Amino acid sequence: MRITNTSCICPVLVCLCFVQRCYGAAHHGSIKVTRNQTKHIEGETEVHHRPKRGWVWNQFFVLEEHMGPDPQYVGKLHSNSDKGDGSVKYILTGEGAGTIFIIDDTTGDIHSTKSLDREQKTHYVLHAQAIDRRTNKPLEPESEFIIKVQDINDNAPKFTDGPYIVTVPEMSEMGTSVLQVTATDADDPTYGNSARVVYSILQGQPYFSVDPKTGVIRTALHNMDREAREHYSVVIQAKDMAGQVGGLSGSTTVNITLTDVNDNPPRFPQKHYQLYVPESAQVGSAVGKIKANDADTGSNADMKYTIINGDGSGVFSISTDKETREGILSLKKPLNYEKKKSYTLNIEGANTHLDFRFSHLGPFKDVTMLKVIVGDVDEPPLFTMPSYVMEVYENANIGTAVGTVTAHDPDAANNLVRYFIDHNTEEDRYFTIDASTGTIKTAKIFDREETPWYNITVAASEIDNPGLVSHVPVGVRILDVNDNPPELARDYDVVVCENTKPGQVIQTITATDKDNSANGARFHFSLDEGLSLNPNFTLRNNEDNTASILTRRRRYSRTTQDVYYLPVLISDGGMPPLSSSSTLTIRVCACERDGRVRTCHAEAFLSSAGLSTGALIAILLCVVILLAIVVLFITLRRSKKEPLIISEEDVRENVVTYDDEGGGEEDTEAFDITALRNPSAAEELKYRRDVRPEVKPLSRHHPSSSLDSIDVQEFIKQRLAEADLDPSVPPYDSLQTYAYEGHRSEAGSISSLDSATTQSDQDYNYLGDWGPEFKKLAELYGEIESERTT
Repeated sequence: MRITNTSCICPVLVCLCFVQRCYGAAHHGSIKVTRNQTKHIEGETEVHHRPKRGWVWNQFFVLEEHMGPDPQYVGKLHSNSDKGDGSVKYILTGEGAGTIFIIDDTTGDIHSTKSLDREQKTHYVLHAQAIDRRTNKPLEPESEFIIKVQDINDNAPKFTDGPYIVTVPEMSEMGTSVLQVTATDADDPTYGNSARVVYSILQGQPYFSVDPKTGVIRTALHNMDREAREHYSVVIQAKDMAGQVGGLSGSTTVNITLTDVNDNPPRFPQKHYQLYVPESAQVGSAVGKIKANDADTGSNADMKYTIINGDGSGVFSISTDKETREGILSLKKPLNYEKKKSYTLNIEGANTHLDFRFSHLGPFKDVTMLKVIVGDVDEPPLFTMPSYVMEVYENANIGTAVGTVTAHDPDAANNLVRYFIDHNTEEDRYFTIDASTGTIKTAKIFDREETPWYNITVAASEIDNPGLVSHVPVGVRILDVNDNPPELARDYDVVVCENTKPGQVIQTITATDKDNSANGARFHFSLDEGLSLNPNFTLRNNEDNTASILTRRRRYSRTTQDVYYLPVLISDGGMPPLSSSSTLTIRVCACERDGRVRTCHAEAFLSSAGLSTGALIAILLCVVILLAIVVLFITLRRSKKEPLIISEEDVRENVVTYDDEGGGEEDTEAFDITALRNPSAAEELKYRRDVRPEVKPLSRHHPSSSLDSIDVQEFIKQRLAEADLDPSVPPYDSLQTYAYEGHRSEAGSISSLDSATTQSDQDYNYLGDWGPEFKKLAELYGEIESERTT
């Protein structure tokens, strides 16, 4: 079978196709197949002989993007068995068979029905088969062939990463690499020049250039200045077909920004400046600004301002605002228009970050002159001193002059000044001031011992402009006069021993004075001269503001006199001196040999009895022990309980409490146990045997039926009536407790009080039916009943 392709594109293929077709026409297209895969026909056995001529095939080509009205002819299939009578049928299978590629089953012509895109699919693999139309048996083994899509230049180059944003330092050398751009072409790079791209610059000349092959963008000028132009928009074109006419092209934009370098020194716009500053400006405040311009940006424009010389360098200082890059002029010392009316400053502004590559463009600093004009301001009065301290004696009369403050107008007008006191505190009301002279006087009588110091504030203002006020602090010290007599430092407890010897010091005393040391520090002690000579004690002045009390007798007796009173006269060293009299109380006490006080007059009556201290302690200890025994006995007696006595014949509980300790043997029957029993089982009422009752009891005997019907409440009422009407009962209240719960309970009473006097034939076995808790109780009562029966 022979396959013929007539769609030859390039001239080389045209020649090849022409030779092929001529050769095929001369030899009926019989090209021996060397690559086809031969399959055995069904029913035939393998015969080892020289194979016959089979399929003749080659690689087909179909032109992409075919836009013609008719299907595009691809090639022709032909079998050696085809005699041209229509008996051979050609079948085409594989990729795109029947949809993209169709075949004439009689002639074997193959056509493409659709426009193909090589960029989507580069080739198609198909299979050809020739069968006998009558028998449907294959005449040739199935053969495989390829239809390749022939590329045409239908894709323009594209920049996948554009547009670009890039920076390059200003003043860079010519040829400095900026960026490399790359364009891609979807056409076949192995066929023709459809994918061969060259680059060119459409916009951005003469500042930048691009390499045609690599796409590297470079600077094309020397010393490109950012301050002259900062942003550039460069358009790069990529064209295929190696840039030939008819090639497709694509473009992209590269935005290039020049970054700053420090190539511009700072410059002051003016060489001379003038600044007005009022003399009232506060120290430390900003009084003006100055700025040097720098065309650079960022850190390249940072600068520092300095006052390099001038007569105001000690009065003013300058600093740099890092955000605005301005020089801030501040005041270091107060201004005074009356003393100096102007200052001249030389200010320098210099860059802080230098680039030595551009040092030839310097120097990177500039100097200007600033003249500061001081403005005259109406200032408040000025005191001659920043503060005043004055003194006045205590007890001085009201209106006494304390001192004088002075203030003047610092302005050239020298206006008159008015003085007054700021009454902000209570202390300011203790003084007055003369508004014209500034003389301060007292407004009350002062006591140094009460308040030794006063602080006031004096204000001064101009008469013509009272709104301008100055203040000054004034301290007034109150001076001391000797107006307080001395006193004993404390209340002394003076003790003298009975066995004291004459001339012995028994106490050293001191004194105090509210006045200061100038009027009260030197004290003199003496006994009252108006009294007769004291035969018991004397006083010695030690000349050191102390005095000693000495004995004048050999022995003192507490029984004769236990307390002595000694008047002492104390005087100070003030001018004039003041004195006071104080009385010392001296107690006589018994002392040990070493001088320790043993006892004083409070224990004198025991000593006279001849009892020693040890004996007194022993007596007290015995009394305490006896009291403890009595308390313990009473406590035990109250907490003691009577034992529960149960007789074998009588199982009643007898609870008897005796709280009465009087009455003796005849009072044993004062409490009748019958009162605690059930009224239904009560015996004959009993009364006291020692006294014959004069009142007949309300009820002596009760029938059995009436006892059964008596209620507890009625029973108690009867007992109370009998007790109230009986004149023979003792004159005290008797508290009796009735534990009877009544007879209305269906279960009856479980108390054993009446079980001794009444016989019961009740069967207690039913208690066992109440549960295991009552089983033991049933057994117990059952045993008791059996014993009684026996």
